[in-house]
Amino acid sequence: MSVASKPKRIGSAETPEIPAGSTQAAASDASVRNTTSDEKIRLHAYELYLERGERPGFELDDWLQAERELQGEAV
Repeated sequence: MSVASKPKRIGSAETPEIPAGSTQAAASDASVRNTTSDEKIRLHAYELYLERGERPGFELDDWLQAERELQGEAV
């Protein structure tokens, strides 16, 4: 079997190329610039979790509250 005919493995490090004129890529870039980064939200959600006494089960609530609070700061 030649290298060109080998099937791609699931989970390989290869990533598909996005065409330069892709509207999806442009929309994605715009949405990233207009929102608070996931890392900032994650860190703030973790702070909320700690303030709540580290009780599990409220992960989504913490994430959404962190999003609201951080996006409110950006306005």
